[in-house]
Amino acid sequence: MIKMRREMRRGKPVIVLFEFAMSSQSATDLLKTLQKQCGTGGSFKDGQIDIQGDHRDKIEQHLTGLGY
Repeated sequence: MIKMRREMRRGKPVIVLFEFAMSSQSATDLLKTLQKQCGTGGSFKDGQIDIQGDHRDKIEQHLTGLGY
């Protein structure tokens, strides 16, 4: 299971994915996939994935398709 929340940073929305059980390499691969899917930037740091912009629907749909 992956938890997702929306935050505002510097006045812009960021989607944060956290509390997931996967290796750093798997998380980095997931980040790259989500960046391509959403057409935006992001980062993996301190055990969480940050995706720039409010793409909750796209991210949720992709993660559901992966079985999360």
